[in-house]
Amino acid sequence: MNILNPLEFATWTPTLASATSQACTHALESGQVALLPHLRFDLADDERHLLSPRWGDGKAKNISYDPQSRAVRHTSAQGADQAAIGRMMGRFADASRQLVDSLFPAYQPRIHWGLTSYRPVEADGRASSRKKDDTLIHVDAFASRPTQGERILRVFCNINPEGKPREWELGEPFADMARRLLPQIPKPAPGSAWLLKSLKITKGLRSAYDHYMLQLHDQGKLDAEYQQTCPKTSASLPAGATWVVYTDLVPHAVKSGQYLLEQTFYLPVEAMQEPQLSPLRILEELLGKPLT
Repeated sequence: MNILNPLEFATWTPTLASATSQACTHALESGQVALLPHLRFDLADDERHLLSPRWGDGKAKNISYDPQSRAVRHTSAQGADQAAIGRMMGRFADASRQLVDSLFPAYQPRIHWGLTSYRPVEADGRASSRKKDDTLIHVDAFASRPTQGERILRVFCNINPEGKPREWELGEPFADMARRLLPQIPKPAPGSAWLLKSLKITKGLRSAYDHYMLQLHDQGKLDAEYQQTCPKTSASLPAGATWVVYTDLVPHAVKSGQYLLEQTFYLPVEAMQEPQLSPLRILEELLGKPLT
């Protein structure tokens, strides 16, 4: 299977025939990356000065924006500059929602917002612990934000003003990764989910699914042999391009790139076109038990 599924739309609100939308959804849910190489996100004149790494706070990896509360966090910007960052990220959040609603209309009743991020720092060479090192092959799972099985759907746009691509590596199919790493993963300790929530380490209960996904994320990064030997495909994602991918399903690594906007959405498994393709159902089949 070709991992990249090129789509030639150059608008954030494309009109698709029903059969085309179903085919796009099948490709996405099967583990392909929907790549829109001509879909740009243009900055306003009063936003161009935001293309600088100085707007990060030096602590968090990314600047974050909540589309529902409109709050901007993890930035050094204040006053008018912070407001400009909020406007830029808010416009991107709205454009991303329009794109997802247009490409995958069946998701509309159930899909819901996650956070928006702006990534102005060069990914290559950024200091990080191994678990937080996104240059290593991984699937997405959030230590503090359990999804309890919901899908993690992300829209990315490379806004690099110098025309530099964002270089990714894409790994093997999720089921193959899980078969290789699951034997290393212990079962969740009884009562651990309640304790983590009570101590406010997690925002909600960490299900068995969340436990295994987080362990796949961590163990995959910590296992040097896996990183060296797992299959990888290079993907050069050009400046001015947008791509959509289930990052909980597609093992990936960010090797280099600077200036990226990203929007996260969550989708219940039962709202998928083909729920059996979800990481939840794959893990349940491999482990022989329900995980939520």
